[in-house]
Order: sequence, then C-alpha cells, then structure tokens
Amino acid sequence: MENIFDVEVSTKAGKDLRKVPLYIALKLQTWIDAVGHSGLDEVRKIPGYHDEPLTGKRKGQRSIRLNIAYRAIYTINKDGVINFVEIQEVNKHDY
Repeated sequence: MENIFDVEVSTKAGKDLRKVPLYIALKLQTWIDAVGHSGLDEVRKIPGYHDEPLTGKRKGQRSIRLNIAYRAIYTINKDGVINFVEIQEVNKHDY
C-alpha cells in the first residue's frame, strides 16, 4: 500500500472529541495535520504516538496514544483513507 495522506473522523469519534480535554483534541489534530503533510509512514516513526496494531476484538484496527489516558482508534479503508472510529479513555483498570 502506498503512503496515506487522507484522514477522516467518524461521527462517533467527533462526539468523543467534544468530551475530552482540549489538549487531547489538539494533539489528535496535530497528528492529522502531520499525516496530511508528511504521510502516515513518516508519522508512524514518531515514538510519542506509539502507533500500534490492535488484537482480539479490535483486530484490523490501530491505535495512537494521545496521552497516558486517551487512545485514538483508527482503521484504513480500501480507498487508503484513515478513519478515526473512536477516542477511548483508558485507565489502569482497563489493562
């Protein structure tokens, strides 16, 4: 697959973003802007985002860390567009 530059935010992820602290929403926007500018391959190299594939029920999805408590879950569709499906709050009890 060639490098990906397009990102969409699902309706659910958009609703999730309205519930998170502003700095979390800004960090996701920074990631989206970086993908639009440099492409997904380059942004995945940034260690602070910990871009990783998920397993189990979420196999086929990937996540990035927005901070220790928030993850953004995304998929890549057949057209090569990143689609954020959910912003998830995680705490130590979810590990």
